[in-house]
Amino acid sequence: MRSTKLKAYTLTEILVVLVIIGILILLVLPNLMPLITKAKNTEAKMQLQHAHQLEKTFFYEKSKYSTDLAEIGYIQEKLSTDGKDGKANYRLEVVSATGNTFVIRATAVVDFDGDGLFNVWEIDQDKNLRETVQD
Repeated sequence: MRSTKLKAYTLTEILVVLVIIGILILLVLPNLMPLITKAKNTEAKMQLQHAHQLEKTFFYEKSKYSTDLAEIGYIQEKLSTDGKDGKANYRLEVVSATGNTFVIRATAVVDFDGDGLFNVWEIDQDKNLRETVQD
């Protein structure tokens, strides 16, 4: 019987390559975090602009602003913390609403960069969009 050897990579060679790839990912990941956070901020801005439009429409019909998002027709998408079906990263709430003014706040439900701060955005009746807590 003749034994023939097949050319192949050893387990040690494969592990060395995986370690090198892991080190490269760790070097690149901090540079990508601001880009990921910026994309998530866009989600908050879009949700707030949509809620702003709904609140304005409600005002034209009722001559007042509402403190209830459901009343104006806003439906909160399932949050990413609610399970596998959730995709939204921000929870909206009406902070204040009077006859002439309102403020709606979008608060992140996920700490994007792991620093303990949750991103918060607000919009008012004049469509002034501002980031009150930066993540």
